[in-house]
Amino acid sequence: MDINFKGIMPNERLGSLRKLLEEKKFVRIMEAHNGLTGRIVETVSATREDGETVTYDGMWVSSLCDSTAKAKPDIELVDFTSRCGTIEQILEVTTKPIILDGDTGGKIEHLVYNVRTLERLGISAIIIEDKVGLKKNSLFGTDVVQQQDTIEHFCEKIAAVKAAQMTKEFMCFARCESLILKQGMEDALKRTNAYVEAGADGILIHSKEKSPAEVVEFLQKFKADHPDTPVVVVPTSYNTITEEELKSYGVNVVIYANHLVRSAYPAMMNTAKSILEHQRAAEADSEYCMSIKQILTLIPDSL
Repeated sequence: MDINFKGIMPNERLGSLRKLLEEKKFVRIMEAHNGLTGRIVETVSATREDGETVTYDGMWVSSLCDSTAKAKPDIELVDFTSRCGTIEQILEVTTKPIILDGDTGGKIEHLVYNVRTLERLGISAIIIEDKVGLKKNSLFGTDVVQQQDTIEHFCEKIAAVKAAQMTKEFMCFARCESLILKQGMEDALKRTNAYVEAGADGILIHSKEKSPAEVVEFLQKFKADHPDTPVVVVPTSYNTITEEELKSYGVNVVIYANHLVRSAYPAMMNTAKSILEHQRAAEADSEYCMSIKQILTLIPDSL
């Protein structure tokens, strides 16, 4: 029976990201914030001009997208229990590996328990960022007050995650905010070297620049010392760089972090406005809506 039809057990899904990285070296991740978007990431494919058919390798459960879907501010207001509810929705209807956006990870004493929960659910990885205090989205950069954690404390957090996990398959990626906060390349390299030493399974280097230049410089310098350490990038702002270019610089994971929620909102707003303007649904149906039959095919009607 096809795995997409019968589903997958948590222990099988848990190690799937690590296996993909060993086999493919480069994986493509798309955000999902509910069961329906999970099904889209699970099933969508495209055929490129060279004839290659491509798909997504896994899902990113973003705190921004989860908060937005719940109409809550992105300040870690949505608690871990609620976030697990979103994860459960996605787990029930998908089979691909899931990476969780863990924000700062919170208090170490709480984080270690949350890691155990994520493992039991079958989550493949958590990404935690080296900031402290009330969360502000990184793409605000220095326009808002954001405080970076000390290297020593963040390394303690990484070490605590690795000590708490029950399996070898679960992964913890350390997200470095030095470039976002204008602390410079040397600070980014100093920190990420320390995070690897502390046990991080990989590094996410973040940037809000329109050009990928500083990310490329980081990759060249970091990979020279850590050629086998997976590096994650999130090219939300520097969105003209291609996956082939990212691969050539040593990127192992690319995350499209918020594109489904960002594209869904304007479509829904246009549909709602169209019905108000025309006092009927005909125009919205023809311009903005897929057919009911199409959307139903995303969802299996039996096990």
